[in-house]
Amino acid sequence: LYGEAERVLGDAVRPERDRAVIATKVWAPTVEEGRRQIARALEFFGGRIELYQIHNLVSWRDHLPVLEQFRQDGHIDAIGATHRSAEAFDELEELMRSGRISCVQIPYNPLQREVEARMLPAAADLGMGVILMRPFGEGGLMRKPPSAAELAPLADFGVTTWAQALLKWGLSDRRCHTAIPATSSADHMHDNAAAGAPPWFGPEERAYVAGLASR
Repeated sequence: LYGEAERVLGDAVRPERDRAVIATKVWAPTVEEGRRQIARALEFFGGRIELYQIHNLVSWRDHLPVLEQFRQDGHIDAIGATHRSAEAFDELEELMRSGRISCVQIPYNPLQREVEARMLPAAADLGMGVILMRPFGEGGLMRKPPSAAELAPLADFGVTTWAQALLKWGLSDRRCHTAIPATSSADHMHDNAAAGAPPWFGPEERAYVAGLASR
């Protein structure tokens, strides 16, 4: 699904593997292909993966027992599941409440807020980790960024770019723990990372960012 990404990441972190937290996903229609993907990923990352997720719930009933066995054997620390569509949230919540996973990856940004109704409350009730996907709305929110003057009221929160404002908007919901913005730029990666530290937005700042996003 992501080409050579796992191999390249494995090579990059190998010298300091203990300082890295690796999250990856299995995405396969059969349990046999899932096993091959998992074995290959474990080889890339030194025989251990901190979070292994079932991508878009594909064949999750087949993959989950396999991941549970790897977890029992000490090769996986935590198991999670992902989905990009609100239409699948009933099934995702069912899996969450089964007690068999400890993390979910769901879409969340100022224009895509379906997770606020059920998914975030359920994750909080269950003490689950939450990874935010699509914090930039698959790039749609980045096409018309606000001006520097419009971002100025957020300066006290360490925000200097629109990307940081969007990331901090999501992470300021304390039911959320990390975000995964896509980028092909190392400079953007460092810029994005700056949004992952306090101070956090309050309700007024979150409403202000949402207003900028919906123009």
